[in-house]
Amino acid sequence: MARKTKTINNKIWILSLIALLFFLIGLFSTIGTANVSVINTFKIIGSKIPFLKKYIDISNISDAYKTIIWSIRLPRVLLGVLVGAGLSISGASFQGMFKNPMADPYIIGISSGAALGASLAIIFKIDVSFLNITSISIFAFLGALLAVVLVYSIARVGNKVPVTNLLLSGVAIGQFFTAIMSFLMVIHERDMAKILYWTLGNLSGKGWDPLIKISLPAIISMIVISFFARDLNIMLTGEDSAQSLGVDVEKTKIYLIVICSLLTSVIVSVSGIIGFVGLIIPHITRIILGPDHRVLLQASALLGGIFMIFADTIARTIIAPVQIPVGIITALFGGPFFIYLLKTRQKTE
Repeated sequence: MARKTKTINNKIWILSLIALLFFLIGLFSTIGTANVSVINTFKIIGSKIPFLKKYIDISNISDAYKTIIWSIRLPRVLLGVLVGAGLSISGASFQGMFKNPMADPYIIGISSGAALGASLAIIFKIDVSFLNITSISIFAFLGALLAVVLVYSIARVGNKVPVTNLLLSGVAIGQFFTAIMSFLMVIHERDMAKILYWTLGNLSGKGWDPLIKISLPAIISMIVISFFARDLNIMLTGEDSAQSLGVDVEKTKIYLIVICSLLTSVIVSVSGIIGFVGLIIPHITRIILGPDHRVLLQASALLGGIFMIFADTIARTIIAPVQIPVGIITALFGGPFFIYLLKTRQKTE
């Protein structure tokens, strides 16, 4: 009975997060320097939905407002949802895989690796694509994969990955890749502004094009990760126990590392480095809903999308018309939270 009640509560949480996310997408699309009312914003968005548009009259709304909402704000908000969801589900996967609440794509160096790969594609003007994935995304993926392989190899002791080793290795590799990126910025000064963009994290000025390009690989990656929820649950019992229960732990780790690296790199290729989202959100979700990855992965993705569009709204409005890179806002939230996690672990060890 208790288990059934918990399942119902979890479903209520997921449905509530979905409803909240859709509401906030519309609400945050209204916020900005141009004063567009909430009603008009929802009308403009609704007029683009096939089964609703015939019931909505937007003839009295100016074309400028229509452009602001549909072509500028809405794609930025939706990109924020995708970025937040992807980073959060990656963070939840890494934390479950390594049994470490402080693992996330930023902390363990994956974001830095992806940014370095993207920077190399920019500097050398590499122009190749695969299945509509740009060269920047491809090189970002290779950089992310290299980073996580190096971090995992360095941190591993026998069949275990100690938390201290993982954090130190992640910081070391992340700083090493950042140093290479800084060196490239010095010797390729003409590309400095573009490379600097990757180090700050930004969702402004994107429009629909990058959102459309990354949506398919990002969504597919998140769906594939969700298929590993059962394996992640079993791995929480310990690697030896998981192995005896039929989970090939090493293969599962490799699959998840590759998929999470792909997801992170696709996101970084359009947003730059946005830190701490994959650290904060899964941890908060785990506190609220528990460690079951069948619920945790979905809820983390939804809550991550909500957090990201909230942070981006602060970034673009707090000192408007100047826009702060959203990576600065997430770091302001994430830095103190990371310190809190470290202190908490010290008390329990």
